[in-house]
Amino acid sequence: MASKVEKKEGPWETVKTVFWALLIAGIFRTLFFQPFWIPSGSMKDTLLIGDFLFVNKMAYGYSRHSCPFSICPISGRILGQQPERGDVIVFRHPVTNDDFIKRLIGLPGDTVQMRDGRLWLNGAPVPVEEVAPFVETMEPQGPQQILPRCENSPVGQGADCIKSRSLETLPNGVTHSVLNIGSFRTDTTPVFTVPEGQYFFMGDNRDNSSDSRVPRSIGGVGFVPFENLIGRADRVIFSSAGSRMLFFWTWRLDRFFEEIV
Repeated sequence: MASKVEKKEGPWETVKTVFWALLIAGIFRTLFFQPFWIPSGSMKDTLLIGDFLFVNKMAYGYSRHSCPFSICPISGRILGQQPERGDVIVFRHPVTNDDFIKRLIGLPGDTVQMRDGRLWLNGAPVPVEEVAPFVETMEPQGPQQILPRCENSPVGQGADCIKSRSLETLPNGVTHSVLNIGSFRTDTTPVFTVPEGQYFFMGDNRDNSSDSRVPRSIGGVGFVPFENLIGRADRVIFSSAGSRMLFFWTWRLDRFFEEIV
């Protein structure tokens, strides 16, 4: 006589199933990917307020920031590749521990300087090409209802907010767009020499980014240690221009699954 396998049912089995599903999802999120919303305009026009993406936490290996389990190192990183110039990276602020997203510009040993709005790396200007300006509507953006900053200010509600745009090509061949709003103190800086084991980050919206050009004492991030890197942002998964994700009429369908370059 064939043996009969009894099917266990009841609320306790449902609770256990849900528990294990959430545990597995939590481990997957902690080890491999982390969701991230873009809250500000510091990376326009590469990333817009309301973009939603998953950060690849395995790109540079595990660290104490990206993996809380005992199998992970107390300090430093294991596995993964070295960050490359031009990568868009989420990292922990060295002082506040807040999550930031910026573009990696300077590697350990590099010299970085801004001269009249032009990026210089290791004593040479980075090639730029002027392209069509970036145009957006002057209106509140995202849950924080942030108004964009415009090169053509003052701009009335509902009018075009314009920023000059250029393509910047880094020494390893990565080309990305950068925006200009006007003349700001971060357009001209001293020469920064990136220490060993640390990195220099900048926002693509150069005049609207408190990044490695700005000292931590006044709200910047300074140099960022390797162990503070959380992961690389590779693709926008979802994007909404509204104050709530469920406002489907504000979805930017053309940005769904867009590659980040």
